[in-house]
Order: sequence, then C-alpha cells, then structure tokens
Amino acid sequence: MMTKAILPPYPVSSPRRLRRTSGLRNIIRETRLNPSDFVYPLFVRSGNGIKKEIPSMPGQFQWSLDKLPAEAEEIARLGIPAIILFGIPDEKDSIGKENFASDGIIQRTIKIIKDAVPDLVVITDVCLCEYTDHGHCGIVNTGDQKLNPNQPDGSILNDPTLEILNKVALSHAQAGADIIAPSGMIDGMVRSIRSALDSEQFEHIPILSYAVKYASGFYGPFRDAAESPPKFGDRKSHQLDPSNALEALKEAAIDVNEGADMLMVKPALPYLDVIRRVKDAHPELPLAAYNVSGEYAMLKAAAANGWLDERIVVLETLTAIKRAGADFILTYHAKEAIPWMNN
Repeated sequence: MMTKAILPPYPVSSPRRLRRTSGLRNIIRETRLNPSDFVYPLFVRSGNGIKKEIPSMPGQFQWSLDKLPAEAEEIARLGIPAIILFGIPDEKDSIGKENFASDGIIQRTIKIIKDAVPDLVVITDVCLCEYTDHGHCGIVNTGDQKLNPNQPDGSILNDPTLEILNKVALSHAQAGADIIAPSGMIDGMVRSIRSALDSEQFEHIPILSYAVKYASGFYGPFRDAAESPPKFGDRKSHQLDPSNALEALKEAAIDVNEGADMLMVKPALPYLDVIRRVKDAHPELPLAAYNVSGEYAMLKAAAANGWLDERIVVLETLTAIKRAGADFILTYHAKEAIPWMNN
C-alpha cells in the first residue's frame, strides 16, 4: 500500500531560500547601482577661495572657479561620469544677459572643467531663472518687457524666451559643453535649440530635455542654492500639475518629435510611476530622473536627527529610482553613495 506524500505548507520553490545570506541575495539582485548611473550637480560662482555651504542642503556648496579643478578631479576619481552645472551670476537683469555672455559664469566654468578633466561629461542647464532679476524661467510680459499687450501682465512670453534660450545653448556649446539640457518647459524649446545648434555646426551636441518637470514643492532648497526664487507669482503656468500623468506622456512625446536625444523626469521620488510610464512609452531613448534638492534635504534632516540610517535610505532611494526605469540619476547623494555601494 502506497503512502500519500505530505506536501509542505509553503511553496516547493521558496523565494526565502534565496534571501538567506548576503551572497545569495547578491547573485539574484535585479537592480544594481553603479557609479556610472550618476550625474553630480555643481553650483558655481565668481570669486576666489569660495566653498560656501548651502544651509538647506548640508554637504553641498557654491564653488568659486579656482576650486573647481580639484572638485572635478575628485568626482572623476569616484567614477562619476558627468556633472550638471548651475551658475550664480555676478549681475541679474530682465533677460539674463550673463546667461549667454562668452565670459559668463557657466561659459568660464566649462572651460576650466574641461582643462582639468577632459573626459568628464559636462551637462549645462539652459534656463533663465538663475540669471533674471524676476527669477522666472522666461521673458516676463511686464514693465519694459511688456512686448505683447494681448497677453496678461506677468505672463511668460514664449517666442522671445526661445530666442534667449537659443543664445544660451549656443554659448554653452561654443564653450565646450557636451550636453545641452533645457529646463524651462517652454513650448518648442527642443526644436528651437536643435535648429540653433545645427545652424552653427553643433549637430553633434545632444539635447537632454527636462521634458517632464512638475510644479513641485521639492525645489525649495535648490532655489536657495542657485539664488533663484521667483520675485512674484509661481511657475505653474509652464510646469506640470502634480496630479497629471497622461499630460507628462504628451510632453515627452512632443519633445521626442522635436528632436530630444534624452528625456528627464523631475522630481524623482513623488513621480516613480511617471518615470516608468515615460520609459515604457519611449524605451529607445535614455531616461534621466532628477533626485531633487528637497528629496536630498529631507533625508539629510532625518539622518541628522537620528530618525533614519542615511546609508540605507539613500541607497534604497536611488535603487527605487533606477528600478522605476531611470537609466541615469541626477543626484546630490552621488559622492556619498559610491563608497556606501562599494561597502
């Protein structure tokens, strides 16, 4: 008489068996972080001997030009392949003239970085907010700049803004930038900049578009770092409503059709679902996610108070962003994360 086999009360193939040791967990890990996944943001300004810590972003600094070679070398030594630059100008005005000056802060920075570490990829943010006295991302239809009487006072003028963005992009390319990254969410910005670059024989310069940039509350520390808060109003007329995901797909598709070589979703953590949707919609294009200043500041504050283990939560955060579909991550945590990853 045959006895009936007694099955265990759990699946024969138990996932827990593969989680038992760190070695087992390592060999089946689905998502892996690498130094090459990161782009490190830098804030730069004129002057000498300046390494000014940003109060709302502990561990982040405004750097003077003479400090940049050593910082660039350290970034490269860690294996971080790219930086993105944000400039604090000496003077601001209604259109941001230093933004496209041949001797502007970013133009000088590019040359210094390239002389120090030629292989470090230099991405430049192309927008107006840091350079204008009103702090908005475009030409404002008000006062001396009220160019269109049919539009409301204080509104952003689209086409005049495109003309300035073209000048900025060209000046960055002429200075040696590797990638141009327009961030203002201005209609037609990718097509306009692509045309301007191509007309001056910069067809080889790719465009990383901030295609999906939400009107987020997580940008506060950045505005402190870049000294660029708007003097009035907000940016909700041209940045995305946080409630909308289908609109994000529409914005990304428009930029792809205009010639974007790479796309970005910003911020990252509140929009992991959007990162996945954009990646699924455009798998052929590299996708960046910006782990923004507010996300960085939250973890820093919690860690400083002993509420979270910084190493664990930073790596968990960056892994989640990559798992959601980002091919690379702009993050202020990059320099700290790499030693943690190695250990």
